[in-house]
Amino acid sequence: MRRKLRIYTPFINAGMQEMSTYRANWLFYILGDVLACFVSFFVWEAVFISNGGESFMGFDKSDMVVYIFMSFLTGQVISSGGTYNIGEEVKDGSIAMRMIKPISYNATFLFQEIGNKLMEIGVIFIPLVAGVEIYRFAVTGELKFDILKFLIYLVCCVFAYAINFFFNICYGFTAFVFKNLWGSNMLKNTVVSFLSGAIIPLAFLPEVLKNVLICLPFSSLTYTPVMIYMGMYTGYELLFFAGVQIFWAVVFWLLSKVIWKCVINRLSIQGG
Repeated sequence: MRRKLRIYTPFINAGMQEMSTYRANWLFYILGDVLACFVSFFVWEAVFISNGGESFMGFDKSDMVVYIFMSFLTGQVISSGGTYNIGEEVKDGSIAMRMIKPISYNATFLFQEIGNKLMEIGVIFIPLVAGVEIYRFAVTGELKFDILKFLIYLVCCVFAYAINFFFNICYGFTAFVFKNLWGSNMLKNTVVSFLSGAIIPLAFLPEVLKNVLICLPFSSLTYTPVMIYMGMYTGYELLFFAGVQIFWAVVFWLLSKVIWKCVINRLSIQGG
């Protein structure tokens, strides 16, 4: 284990250096997402106003604000660029240089993204969580931050990232066959955003549809961690959703290995 960590530690450093080197690009990317988050806030503000009350579908206004911003934060923390990166490397041929190295192809992406995440946590995670809690205190007059729920939320984010990482790796491997994933990746991101509850809480959907979606892997990416943070899940529900997350993380991990073996012989270098 120590030997493997020594091998892949440089990739963590590379991820951190990439973020610091291209920090202006990253900051503008985050700024775009923040603006989209505020657009979502004003849209839901209009929904509550048109509804003529302080609650809508079991959520009050403060709950909805917390859900919007924690969904944004969770999406940033568990995001993975595996599909895009693999697609670009297949397209320009640079994947050949990565494949000749005597190390795990998946692990190089994983540890490089860990470096990215360490930078993101320091820059946006802590300030945004603090801002959400200050807002809740200002609205309700009481401190609702629960350290136990927060720790469970963090664990859920780890499993959510594992699911998202291996799902994107699996999808990225289809570039070995289709050569260019830019368009299909955009479609995939939109569909996943809806199914994960990042656009609209799954609790707002019809009961039958909601019960189906919460058992799929995508609800584990955003909806489950945020609902746990907000204290909507307790007791046996926590165990159930933790089990769902672990199940899908293992499924996509195994699936990534199977797909890799199936498509590796289909690779043809386009550039380089």
